[in-house]
Amino acid sequence: MSAPETMRVAIVGGGLVGSLLACYLGRRGYRVDVYERRPDPRRTLSEHGRSINLALSERGLDALRRIDLVDTVMAPALPMHGRMVHDIAGRTNFQSYSAKGDRAINSIGRSALNETLLDAAEATPGVTLHFDVRTTGYGLGPNSLALARGDVLEVVEPDIVIAADGFGSAVRKSLEAAGRMSVRTEPEDHGYKELTIPAVNGEFAMDPDALHIWPRGSSMMIALPNPDRSFTCTLFWPREELEALSTPDQILRHFNEVYPDAVPLMPTLVDDYLADPNGLLATLHVDPWQADGKVAVIGDAAHAILPFFGQGANAGFEDVVELDRCLDETGDDWSLALPLYQQRRQPNGEAIAWLAKENFIEMRDKVASPTFRATKSVEHALERLLPGRYLSRYEMVSFTTIPYAEVIERDKRQRSTVLATLAGVGAVAVGTTIGLIGRAARRGA
Repeated sequence: MSAPETMRVAIVGGGLVGSLLACYLGRRGYRVDVYERRPDPRRTLSEHGRSINLALSERGLDALRRIDLVDTVMAPALPMHGRMVHDIAGRTNFQSYSAKGDRAINSIGRSALNETLLDAAEATPGVTLHFDVRTTGYGLGPNSLALARGDVLEVVEPDIVIAADGFGSAVRKSLEAAGRMSVRTEPEDHGYKELTIPAVNGEFAMDPDALHIWPRGSSMMIALPNPDRSFTCTLFWPREELEALSTPDQILRHFNEVYPDAVPLMPTLVDDYLADPNGLLATLHVDPWQADGKVAVIGDAAHAILPFFGQGANAGFEDVVELDRCLDETGDDWSLALPLYQQRRQPNGEAIAWLAKENFIEMRDKVASPTFRATKSVEHALERLLPGRYLSRYEMVSFTTIPYAEVIERDKRQRSTVLATLAGVGAVAVGTTIGLIGRAARRGA
């Protein structure tokens, strides 16, 4: 086993997860080369229409704290303490994310976060960033990467390769073609498109302390606040619905019918709708996540998920923390660390994929329901009655680092207790019901 300072690690992909991983590995003493196919985003305009603002929560913050980056990253972030639900008549209902109203997820622009992480990686000794370099293939024999810098082709042979190059990972495709990884793509019937609600007289047009949702059954629109006091709106619609609107009259008629309170706030609605591309949504299932202790996938290259729990980047950052922990536990023996990383993270990657899909159904179909609101009130009451013992699914995912797979199991046990108790009380007053649930939970939840 070689010492870190004598080993060269190649990270393919300089996005959020790749740049964070470079910081971690550089701090461990490795010589790290990051190969990114795009130009340096700090020197170019970000790609509009493909961002989907991030909701940074505890798992991501934990990863940033460990390398002293959380204050820098959070400086421009905007906390959102709950959902603001907009009904078809334009009425709003605020739903706190936590029982005490003191928990918040944080809206942050993807490009701003990426630039901060690239700055941190570049400032870390041993880390070298390479932009405008496309990875065209990977070979497992001698650990080799085929790279293209414009018309110039080259091959490098690092000791370790970590693929952080997202949904379309070139490294993963090479391993799949060689029969070393199986990949299943689960496409979603919905796509997405980004729009904008600009600032009004220099101020936010809506409450910035909320993630705004317009749930409409099979579709929805959400809006997250930005530091410039605008909101980034994202449509999540069935793909055929996104493609059906092609003229200004069709667009305005549809939005006036479905999001009447938003239309007056979107002066560039028609131009934005026609100009911005439609994005595709899919879930990625990969097995295994590593090969021969020499190469591994991480972040979206391993587990691209739907964006409906705000956990894509958070889960990827947590991958980095777990890989770092595995290196600690194995004394930087990659032949042991990478299989251990896969063993621990793969089940959690599958778990958050399921949770994200479930949360989409909740956001578009349930949040406007009086029954849903009543259930949330009961959940929050239980969290106050049983602090630390009863945690809602949302609380566990967004505000703890409880492994995602454990979240699912714990949530099942809790929900069965709640449902069994509710079934037994019939029309009893809500206060009495909560008391009964609390006593049942104390007996065995």
